[in-house]
Amino acid sequence: MLAVFVLGFSLLAVVFSSPVKSAHAHRNNTLVSNTTLAAPHWVIYSDRSISGLTGPPPVSEVEGFNVFALSFLLVNGAFDKAEEWTQLTSAQRATIKAQYAAAGIKLIVSVFGSTDAPTSNGADPIATADSMAAWVIQYGLDGVDVDYEDFDAINAGDGKAEAWLVSFTRQLRVKLPQGQYLLTHAPVAPWFSPGKFGGGAYLTVDSTVGGLIDWYNLQFYNQGSNEYTTCTGLLTNSSSTWPKSALFQIAASGVPLDKLVIGKPATTSDASDGFMSTSTLASCLNTAKISGWNAGAMVWEFPDANSSWISSVRALSFPV
Repeated sequence: MLAVFVLGFSLLAVVFSSPVKSAHAHRNNTLVSNTTLAAPHWVIYSDRSISGLTGPPPVSEVEGFNVFALSFLLVNGAFDKAEEWTQLTSAQRATIKAQYAAAGIKLIVSVFGSTDAPTSNGADPIATADSMAAWVIQYGLDGVDVDYEDFDAINAGDGKAEAWLVSFTRQLRVKLPQGQYLLTHAPVAPWFSPGKFGGGAYLTVDSTVGGLIDWYNLQFYNQGSNEYTTCTGLLTNSSSTWPKSALFQIAASGVPLDKLVIGKPATTSDASDGFMSTSTLASCLNTAKISGWNAGAMVWEFPDANSSWISSVRALSFPV
C-alpha cells in the first residue's frame, strides 16, 4: 500500500497524511480492551507505508512510547495503517496486541485526519461515532484518537463544528466507556486561542465534553514558520497570531494541564514548520515539568520517530 504523507500548507495547515487506498472488508475479532493510562503520555502516530511491514512495527522500535496510533479510520472506512491492521489475521492481531500490552503500549486508531471533513460533508455525528466505535471493538484496539481537521467548519464560526464534535464525543463514550477505552483528541493548538473562532473551537469542546476526553495531543506545528519554535513560544507566550495558545496559556483558559500533551513533528520533512530538535524539545519538556506539567509528548510520525527519538526527548524530564 502506498501512503501519501504530504502536508498541507494553508495558514491553519492540515497536519496528517492523505490516504490513497480504499478500505477493505472487515473481519471479526474477539479481543477485548480494558484501558486506562495515567500521565505522562508518549504518543506516536503511524500512517506511512513501510516495505515489508504490515501493521505496527516490532515493539523494540517504539520502546519509550506508551501509545501507538494507527492512522487513519475515515467516515468511509479504514485507510493506510488502520487498513493494514484489518489485513492481518485475528491471530496475528492478537499476538501483536499482546506484545504491545506486555511493553505497556496501547494500540489505538486515529480517525479523520486531513482528508476527512465530516461536518462540512454532512456526516451524522451519532452514526459516525457508532460505526467507528464498532470498528474499534471489532478489531480489538484500546481506543480512539480524534484528529478532527475540518478547518472550514471551525472557521465558519457558527458553532456547528463544535456541536458536531460534542455529539460525536458523547456518542463515542456511550459505545467506548471511560476506563475501558482511551478517547483522545488531537486539535491544532490555535483552536484553544480565545476569541479567534466564533464557535469557540476547542475551548467550547473542552468546556462541554472535556470530562469525557482523556487528553489532548496538541499539534504545535504547521501553524506558521515562527509559531511554537522556542520554549517560550511553546510553553508560556504564543504569538499575536494565535494568542494565548501556548501550553500554560491553554491551561490558564481552564483546560487541565495534565491533559495537554505537546505534539511535534519528528523531522523537518514531517511538517511544514514548527520542528524542534530533540535536544531543544527535551529542554522545553524539562522546563514544563519544573513548572508542574507532566502530560507527555506526541510525535508525527513513525519511522522518523522511534525508540531513539523518544529516549532523547525524555532524557531531561522523564528518562526512559
